[in-house]
Amino acid sequence: MTDLSMPAPMRGTHQPRRLIAAGIIRRRPGRTLTVRVTQAGVTGVIAKQVTR
Repeated sequence: MTDLSMPAPMRGTHQPRRLIAAGIIRRRPGRTLTVRVTQAGVTGVIAKQVTR
């Protein structure tokens, strides 16, 4: 069966997807946790909560 979801010139030429970055920010009373994941590795920070 032919894939008709893309215009004819683009069929079969899409690049594979790859993860660039993912992360999470969690705020708890008095602290903020930030975690970031990239191809280079994982970094994390726990900081005192700042008043906004």
